[in-house]
Amino acid sequence: MRGDPFGIHRVIEPKGKLPQPAWRLDNDTSKLYDNEILIDVIKLNIDAASFTQIKSEVGKDESKVAEKIMQIVKDRGKMHNPVTGSGGMLIGRVKKIGKDLKVDIKEGDKIATLVSLSLTPLNLKKIIKVHLDKEQVDVEAEAILFETGVFAKLPEDMPESVALAILDVAGAPIQTARLVSPSDTVLVIGAGGKSGVLCCYVAKKYAGPTGKVIGLVHSERSIAELEGLGIVDKVMVADAQDAVGTYRKFMELNQNELADVVINVVNVPDTEMTSVMCCKEQGKVYFFSMATSFTKAALGAEGIGKDVDMIIGNGYAKDHARFALEIVRENRKLYELFLKRYG
Repeated sequence: MRGDPFGIHRVIEPKGKLPQPAWRLDNDTSKLYDNEILIDVIKLNIDAASFTQIKSEVGKDESKVAEKIMQIVKDRGKMHNPVTGSGGMLIGRVKKIGKDLKVDIKEGDKIATLVSLSLTPLNLKKIIKVHLDKEQVDVEAEAILFETGVFAKLPEDMPESVALAILDVAGAPIQTARLVSPSDTVLVIGAGGKSGVLCCYVAKKYAGPTGKVIGLVHSERSIAELEGLGIVDKVMVADAQDAVGTYRKFMELNQNELADVVINVVNVPDTEMTSVMCCKEQGKVYFFSMATSFTKAALGAEGIGKDVDMIIGNGYAKDHARFALEIVRENRKLYELFLKRYG
């Protein structure tokens, strides 16, 4: 029996919706459609905005975070945070492949799903360990990947937790490469996080010796780390939720020049106007953060008369997984940072 390629057959409520915007999915993994893949899940990588929201709601307590995640999946049949609207991704072993699928994997292969947990049917049986510092959760679970679902085989030259962290944000660095041109001034908001350091590295590479990369971080602890990586020209500490204050700091730091490109990869809300205000007229603002309100961004830009191109962060781009893994492989310091944080 074939299911819908986009997974509509798994939607319980409301019927007829796509799996991502739907409230609840059928996560019964005992039945497998002929065009689905069944995965034995090893680890969930919770989206940063979602994980931050959960911790702010229940506290930095492993058992309470685990309880909240279990409740979300029980209610929705997927890991789809109802507050942030975001999910994350997973790694696991291929348990069974529907007979109608012709894919470049076999049963037993380790893969990472490159589609959001917010659209992935998830039968979560047990949470083994919550890694509060990594936004990762070790689990006993099964998941369904639809016919149109994108995945990547896990690389053999790095720990799976490191690969998962990189692949979770693989859309950001490749989109940064598309947006940044030689001699550009690039501001990366949230430069200290995993997507932030990848975007800084790519921005530095593509802006070239005549360009400039400025990293905005929330804590002074990130300054030495970023400077040690050699991927930024300057680092500024500011509260990106304070648009006016951050704008003034940025203008002072950058000799009253605005950025050609602003990359926003923070995991907290209300940073839209900082991004818009720090960007020059007809510059580019890339919102990769799932905490972004596009209503606030659009209406806020209109309110201050700022003409900028605002780009919605897409977690998928052609060859994004390969690109993200390669940029970490080509920079030893970057790889060692990910190994230290997520290994």
